[in-house]
Amino acid sequence: MKPNSTTTPGILHLISDTLGRGISAVARGFDAAAEARVRRIAMLNAKTDAQLAAMKLRRADIPNHVFQDLFYS
Repeated sequence: MKPNSTTTPGILHLISDTLGRGISAVARGFDAAAEARVRRIAMLNAKTDAQLAAMKLRRADIPNHVFQDLFYS
Protein backbone atom coordinates (compact mmCIF):
# COMPACT_ATOMS: atom_id res chain seq x y z
CA MET A 1 0.00 0.00 0.00
CA LYS A 2 1.35 3.41 -0.97
CA PRO A 3 1.52 6.02 1.77
CA ASN A 4 -1.05 8.71 1.28
CA SER A 5 0.80 11.98 0.82
CA THR A 6 -2.01 13.89 2.51
CA THR A 7 -1.95 11.81 5.73
CA THR A 8 1.81 11.25 6.08
CA PRO A 9 2.56 14.83 7.20
CA GLY A 10 -0.31 14.54 9.70
CA ILE A 11 1.13 11.35 11.17
CA LEU A 12 4.63 12.86 11.34
CA HIS A 13 3.20 15.92 13.07
CA LEU A 14 1.39 13.69 15.57
CA ILE A 15 4.56 11.71 16.28
CA SER A 16 6.56 14.91 16.64
CA ASP A 17 4.02 16.43 19.02
CA THR A 18 3.88 13.26 21.12
CA LEU A 19 7.66 13.04 21.39
CA GLY A 20 7.86 16.74 22.19
CA ARG A 21 5.34 16.40 25.01
CA GLY A 22 7.20 13.37 26.38
CA ILE A 23 10.54 15.16 26.35
CA SER A 24 8.95 18.21 27.98
CA ALA A 25 7.49 16.03 30.74
CA VAL A 26 10.89 14.47 31.43
CA ALA A 27 12.50 17.92 31.51
CA ARG A 28 9.86 19.16 33.97
CA GLY A 29 10.61 16.13 36.15
CA PHE A 30 14.32 16.97 36.15
CA ASP A 31 13.53 20.60 36.95
CA ALA A 32 11.33 19.59 39.88
CA ALA A 33 14.02 17.27 41.24
CA ALA A 34 16.68 19.96 40.93
CA GLU A 35 14.45 22.53 42.64
CA ALA A 36 13.82 20.10 45.51
CA ARG A 37 17.57 19.65 45.97
CA VAL A 38 18.15 23.42 45.92
CA ARG A 39 15.45 23.85 48.59
CA ARG A 40 17.04 21.08 50.69
CA ILE A 41 20.46 22.76 50.46
CA ALA A 42 18.94 26.11 51.45
CA MET A 43 17.14 24.52 54.40
CA LEU A 44 20.32 22.87 55.64
CA ASN A 45 22.38 26.03 55.12
CA ALA A 46 19.87 27.93 57.27
CA LYS A 47 20.64 25.65 60.23
CA THR A 48 23.23 26.55 62.82
CA ASP A 49 26.50 24.66 63.01
CA ALA A 50 25.24 23.08 66.24
CA GLN A 51 22.07 21.85 64.50
CA LEU A 52 24.14 20.44 61.65
CA ALA A 53 26.50 18.76 64.13
CA ALA A 54 23.48 17.12 65.80
CA MET A 55 22.68 15.70 62.37
CA LYS A 56 26.32 14.59 62.06
CA LEU A 57 26.81 17.03 59.19
CA ARG A 58 29.39 19.71 58.53
CA ARG A 59 28.41 22.73 56.46
CA ALA A 60 31.01 21.76 53.84
CA ASP A 61 29.34 18.34 53.48
CA ILE A 62 25.84 19.65 52.68
CA PRO A 63 26.13 19.33 48.87
CA ASN A 64 27.50 15.79 49.16
CA HIS A 65 24.71 14.92 51.59
CA VAL A 66 21.97 16.31 49.32
CA PHE A 67 23.39 14.70 46.17
CA GLN A 68 24.62 11.47 47.79
CA ASP A 69 22.28 9.34 45.68
CA LEU A 70 24.03 10.56 42.54
CA PHE A 71 27.56 9.78 43.71
CA TYR A 72 29.32 6.53 44.43
CA SER A 73 30.22 6.16 48.08
